[in-house]
Amino acid sequence: MNNVVLIGRLTRDPEVRYTSETQMAVARFSVAIDRPVRSGGEKQTDFPNVVVFGKQAENCERFLRKGRLVGVQGRIQTGKYTNKDGATVYTTEVVANNVEFLDWGDRNERSDRPAPQQASSPQKDDMGIPEGFQAIEDEDIPF
Repeated sequence: MNNVVLIGRLTRDPEVRYTSETQMAVARFSVAIDRPVRSGGEKQTDFPNVVVFGKQAENCERFLRKGRLVGVQGRIQTGKYTNKDGATVYTTEVVANNVEFLDWGDRNERSDRPAPQQASSPQKDDMGIPEGFQAIEDEDIPF
């Protein structure tokens, strides 16, 4: 079984690229996750890299920003490659099946939509009852 569930904050904005063949979106970002601390112990944090594909990758680019809280479900994937100096580099990343946006912050921060208009307050009489409504007497309440 290879199943990972993480909750943490983005350490940077998601970086999205598209595959050359199918033009599928691929988002990459890392998440800061605090390790459990024993009493008196020093706080330690892990920074796993996360990869997301498809429409969910596009949504990550659109709605996520550095510092936002996310939940990630997926699997661990390891790999290796040889860098330009000839050294072998080993990689470990989380391939996400699901990314949940747990913290929205300022909803208008990334949106292309204009901010919602504030509704005007209805006129109220001296008792604080909006215009068009009438006061209910206690004896009029059926319970």
